[in-house]
Amino acid sequence: MKVGILSVPVREMPIAEMIAWAASIGVQQIELNVEPGGNFDATKVTDADIANLKSLLAKHNISLSAVVCYWFSMMTGVSDEHRAKSKEVFAAAIKLAAKLDCKMVGALAGFPTPGKDRNKTIREDLPAHMRPMADLAKQHGVKIMFENWYATNLQNLENFATLFEVFPDAHMGLNYDPSHLDWQEIDYIDGVREFKDRIFHVHAKDVWVNPTIRARIGSNASGWWRYVLPGYGRIRWGEFITTLRRVGYDGVISVEHEDDAFGAQEGFVKSVRYLRSLTD
Repeated sequence: MKVGILSVPVREMPIAEMIAWAASIGVQQIELNVEPGGNFDATKVTDADIANLKSLLAKHNISLSAVVCYWFSMMTGVSDEHRAKSKEVFAAAIKLAAKLDCKMVGALAGFPTPGKDRNKTIREDLPAHMRPMADLAKQHGVKIMFENWYATNLQNLENFATLFEVFPDAHMGLNYDPSHLDWQEIDYIDGVREFKDRIFHVHAKDVWVNPTIRARIGSNASGWWRYVLPGYGRIRWGEFITTLRRVGYDGVISVEHEDDAFGAQEGFVKSVRYLRSLTD
């Protein structure tokens, strides 16, 4: 099992500098954000850029776990303009992954359609927009992995099951993030067992919960939980990683740094050190 990082917090660093820095702190894989505005925009990169990236990765002994375009892959519950942009960026990311010999593209499953719940949105609205992307990914030999961000259509395990009823394709799976499940009191350990064949990639993000505040303002309010670095919250990382191993997962644990108590580089350094102590 390897430890990686999602490059979003350092997406403004020049790509050569970012890769060299990542290697220096023990990062083994990079989950590369390829959305517009970052350091490797899938809609603008050239063949020379791709060759240069491959050379940099080889030089620093790092590989790509995935290319991702989370915000511009959502196709339900968004404006027509956003949907059109998603189709452009997501298609470019799929094609780029194939050129980079990277097997996975990260996405989000969209927001619920107004007036519909998540399962109904997945069944009735998602296929029209996502099926062409699924077919394109299969054509290019790459997999699509959906992160289970709670605000999207993948809020809980029932939503996961619905997604895979609608998309039974073997190349459609999850970027499994336990933090989005834990604060909702959903069993993220049992979820690993249930969806073991669909877990293509794993995000490492922890969650802090204050039950005293929650008891005062209720679970529908905000401010009683927040995301923190791995090891700084209540995710049981040893049990989680052991369960992943036992179901046969041997991929990446990719740090998604969203802890505002730490700067981007400092947070990654601490997270990588902690996770490598559990995986090496």
